[in-house]
Amino acid sequence: GYPQKMEVGLIGSCTNSSYEDLSRAVSIVKDAKQKHVEVKAQFIINPGSEQVRYTAERDGILPAFEEVGATIMANACGPCIGQWKRESKDPERANSIVTSFNRNFAKRNDGNPNTHAFVTSPEIVAALSIAGDLCFNPMTDTLVNSEGEKVKLEEPKGYELPPLGYELKESGFLAPIADGSDIEISIAKDSQRLQELAPFAAWNGKDIIEQPLLIKVKGKCTTDHISMAGPWLRFRGHLDNISDNMLIGAVNAFNEKTNAVLDQETNEYIPVPKLARKFKAEGLGSVVVAEENYGEGSSREHAAMEPRFLNVKAILVKSFARIHETNLKKQGMLALTFVDKNDYEKIKEDDKISIIGLTEFKPGKNLTVELTHKNGTKESFEVAHTYNEVQIAWFKAGSALNYMKQK
Repeated sequence: GYPQKMEVGLIGSCTNSSYEDLSRAVSIVKDAKQKHVEVKAQFIINPGSEQVRYTAERDGILPAFEEVGATIMANACGPCIGQWKRESKDPERANSIVTSFNRNFAKRNDGNPNTHAFVTSPEIVAALSIAGDLCFNPMTDTLVNSEGEKVKLEEPKGYELPPLGYELKESGFLAPIADGSDIEISIAKDSQRLQELAPFAAWNGKDIIEQPLLIKVKGKCTTDHISMAGPWLRFRGHLDNISDNMLIGAVNAFNEKTNAVLDQETNEYIPVPKLARKFKAEGLGSVVVAEENYGEGSSREHAAMEPRFLNVKAILVKSFARIHETNLKKQGMLALTFVDKNDYEKIKEDDKISIIGLTEFKPGKNLTVELTHKNGTKESFEVAHTYNEVQIAWFKAGSALNYMKQK
């Protein structure tokens, strides 16, 4: 049921973008050009680093891509996280693209839920871009060239390392000045893209008592579900604005919808960031509950900074993706796991949640979660954590950055 026409081929970003990757892909491109076969799909290349970009440019690899109409983008994340203004006259139609990126979550590459993104090797991306056909098999199928002849593409060949060695002219690194204390950063008051970042508040020295549930997430919850990329990245320097995407892709376990959580005061379902902002304005925190491998995917700082900014007090899950768990710790968040994963089922949509034991917060010592149900009954269970002494100091200081400043 996927559209067979392959509209865009993308090679690069941080994954599958080495010199060897590009050299293998370009060998197919050169073979097609020599056999008078045109590239049918839009073709985009993201070199893996400035060293790879410069060396590939020097050795004629990037010019060879450009000769067949490919676009060479910056050696950065690019379309992998939606930093790509894809032109489309009809974004509502289903369409297929092929990438050598390492992730293809819905809406990730171009912000369009109707885009089906298939992941494969750089050489297969090149072959499918030439064919413009998702079902093309370069090992068995032929293509018709500009002269009406049927031809087959040769097997890709490349270099494990550059024959002339790597080369780099500009590293891009600018050393900081010795003393930056007198530097003033001027940001326009009405800027929607830049905002001065104020330090997060330190821990108040008390347990967390009867904070409302913000969302109980069902199933997969990646950093793309927590903090979407794509068009939102224009706000990555403005924490307030980008926080409007917090958890809007997560599925609510109680209604199986995205970006629709219960406002207990009005009994209406409203967007997740809107409810979090309402709690924050009322001086309340909130708690997020989720399932396995919470925060998998990109090591995106905003996925930890946004809940911290919107006064989420704790993330309680069955298990964490390791990098995201550490990011939460660095922002002074509580990252907790169920000791008994079945306790996930005990949490009701209108619960108030307390976290007891923070005054004796120590490595290896479990905390206690107490649920206050709407009917006044209570139940409790243990939750675990992986904080060491320094990470507990981060929590108490309000963030790792606050802790470093104290030193």
